[in-house]
Amino acid sequence: MEYEAVIGMEVHVQLLTKSKMFCSCSAEAFGAEPNTHVCPVCLGMPGSLPVINRKAVEYTIMAGLALNCQIAEFAKFDRKNYFYPDLPKGYQISQYDLPIATNGWLEIETENGHKRIRIRRVHLEEDTAKLFHMGDYTLVDFNRAGIPLLEIVSEPDMSTPEEARQYLIKLRTILRYLGISTADMEKGAMRCEANVSLRPKGSKELGTRVEIKNINSFRFVKQALEYEIERQRKLLEQGRSVEQITVGWDDQRNITVVQRTKEYAHDYRYFPEPDLPPLVISREWVEEIRARLPELPDARRERFQQQYGLSPAEARVLTAEKEPADYFEACVALYPEPKKLANWITGEFFRLLRDTGTSFEDVKVSPEKLVKLLRLVDEGTINQNTAKAVLREMFETGEDPQKIVEKKGLSRITDTAYIQSVIEEVLDANPDALQRYLGGKESTFGFFMGQVMKATKGRADPKLASKLLREKLTELKKNS
Repeated sequence: MEYEAVIGMEVHVQLLTKSKMFCSCSAEAFGAEPNTHVCPVCLGMPGSLPVINRKAVEYTIMAGLALNCQIAEFAKFDRKNYFYPDLPKGYQISQYDLPIATNGWLEIETENGHKRIRIRRVHLEEDTAKLFHMGDYTLVDFNRAGIPLLEIVSEPDMSTPEEARQYLIKLRTILRYLGISTADMEKGAMRCEANVSLRPKGSKELGTRVEIKNINSFRFVKQALEYEIERQRKLLEQGRSVEQITVGWDDQRNITVVQRTKEYAHDYRYFPEPDLPPLVISREWVEEIRARLPELPDARRERFQQQYGLSPAEARVLTAEKEPADYFEACVALYPEPKKLANWITGEFFRLLRDTGTSFEDVKVSPEKLVKLLRLVDEGTINQNTAKAVLREMFETGEDPQKIVEKKGLSRITDTAYIQSVIEEVLDANPDALQRYLGGKESTFGFFMGQVMKATKGRADPKLASKLLREKLTELKKNS
């Protein structure tokens, strides 16, 4: 029997607020000394009372609008009860039956075109503390406890691990464009859980799902789903049933490992949070937030094609992250040749980013300096290859391109007398090639031209060098 996978995603995203979800402690947890950003509220001390972070609610509405969701007029917080060392209160303040945003969607690109993935809900909760397992004991850092956490739950609309990976990439791009999260998976600012089940191909009924918890990279998401789909397929082909379990991904052994068995919503004994008032979200506030939304990646990609005449591939690469798109537009404002800029940025610029492991935030080459470099090429001061070498040095030092060219003597040579002397030397050094040319083998001209450029280290003006070489060879042919 042929089976098909059904995949849904739950994504947790730390929001970029200054303070935590229900107290005034700093939300800067990553890199801080353990247990320094804490207070009675986020430590769950008896008698402490939470207060809702308005900015976190605003960011949740922004995410809901960007994901084409309906924003609730009335929402509330609930207590999700479970006992684990990373949960200081013994419960988590979350949202259960009345979340802030519901019934949205985002679109991904697949092999067969575009596919719409429905968003079931976007709700707000608080993050847990972080556990550090040290052999036979465990340490707890409560800095992360209480940081505003956005949970985005999709419908089970994905059918391949690659679709799940594309969904996460698109979601991260949107969150970064909004500026509400770094969505950095390596630092735990974005964590995902995949729900996957198999069913006979063409069937409408869902199979027994398995949840894969806390996967921290797009590559691991794909690998974990591929493994779990194959594991379930083998079970079904052997006539065995799939258990509803929660598993983790072991990236050292490339297998999923069981963490716990069946888990249902009623296990958490949800009930309304008695210490927090319900949220009444006015339509005026929602529309005011909607008006402030930035241009999102899909719209920006379309505009880049229309406004700048870029190809779909160029526009897709430039808008995949907000920083390169902003950088490109800053360059275009100074140098209105978008195709040339796109070629440089998506080509040599991106290659240097990869080779040097530099992030866009740390790039030392400002738009003004890149434009200045391209103008040096346009003016004939340097050629393309020299410009690439200069750009490499600019990446390392951040120095002005004109200064690099002057310091290293890289300017294009336009001295006629000097180039003529080089041509004489090249012809004298290659008498056999010269005789072949004089005998009618025109293709030898390219060899001489290459030798002239080599002798001048690529700095001779190629048009002038070609003209002078042609004149010299014509003269020699007449006299031969």
